[in-house]
Amino acid sequence: MALYSIILGNLGNTCDRFLSSGYKDELPKETLIKQASEIDGVTGVELVGTWDVSPDNVDKVGEMLDKYNLRCVSIIPDHFSQKRWGRGSLSAKDPEIRKQALDYTFECVEMARKLGCKTLNIWPGQDGYDYILQSNLITERRYLMENIQKVAASAPDIQFSLEYKPKEPRNFSFMARASDTLLLAKETGLPNVGVTIDTGHALVAGENVAESIVILQEYGRKLFHMHFNDNYGNWDDDMIVGSVHFPLYVEALFWLKETKYTGWLSMDQYPYREDGQGALSESVAFLQMIESKLNDQVLSELRELVNTGDAVKSQRWLRHTFFK
Repeated sequence: MALYSIILGNLGNTCDRFLSSGYKDELPKETLIKQASEIDGVTGVELVGTWDVSPDNVDKVGEMLDKYNLRCVSIIPDHFSQKRWGRGSLSAKDPEIRKQALDYTFECVEMARKLGCKTLNIWPGQDGYDYILQSNLITERRYLMENIQKVAASAPDIQFSLEYKPKEPRNFSFMARASDTLLLAKETGLPNVGVTIDTGHALVAGENVAESIVILQEYGRKLFHMHFNDNYGNWDDDMIVGSVHFPLYVEALFWLKETKYTGWLSMDQYPYREDGQGALSESVAFLQMIESKLNDQVLSELRELVNTGDAVKSQRWLRHTFFK
């Protein structure tokens, strides 16, 4: 069975740009960790730097994770929610800002080591541009690659998984799609640099998640991590998994198995108005339901379907397998 985790902050007071105070009350960190441990099947959490973990509290956070038998799956450095990164972090034009971003990433490496965490999930959300003729596309993309290369080369014991997203908070992100992020990861020349697929980001990018999985696995086994959520395709809505796209997740889990992905399946949602624990529980349960169906016989049937290429048969199979 797969390993399931959640991003801890998804249980808390998620805010949007219309209500910066959020729609819920703030909960103590230990309450969030306890709630995570109560979700059936969840054995790990991801922590966002500055939101959840910092050099000042890392030891205390580690104690709480141990208390509730949870592993730290990844640390997500906060390259996105600080004012100083407003014009970029690892790719910023200002060399002092780039240095601060790099130093901060090194801090996250040390926190990961303290927590026994093997992955830094890098989402440099402010690294990109908003207007045409605003960015030196060669230089700034090179800054991003070289800074990732520097920190990854210094920490061969840590995986650096690059999470792509086409837009938001910038109109154009430097790591926008699976393929261009794969190119960046491979350009570092380092085996510990790979890619995270966020299913919602892939949908906004116009990708088929399953094909993105295969591309990353076939070209160097560079799929390091998975984030799961759902949306309507035009924005990163971070909804409950399977609430919009049902068959997409069947195909994605099939190809994760076929390509022998062994990483975590991590929930990344923003249940603004919904009960956070309930929303994340439903997402995990949905994926577990699909996974429970993918026995040897069903996997064989799926291989036959994709080799045959008959869409009518595929739709009939979905209906008979999941709805009868």
